Amino acid sequence: MKISQKIRDEHGDGSSAVADDFDTEALARMRAKSEECAAQGNRVHLPLAD
Repeated sequence: MKISQKIRDEHGDGSSAVADDFDTEALARMRAKSEECAAQGNRVHLPLAD
């Protein structure tokens, strides 16, 4: 526990590790991918193409 606390003290807790502009861009890409998945019927495993 002492080691973990030392790391948090030196490097932070990780909550601000990603820039805000990256979050916005990543969320937009995830939303697009989610819509693509929904258009295919929200199935995880799709049949193989012949």
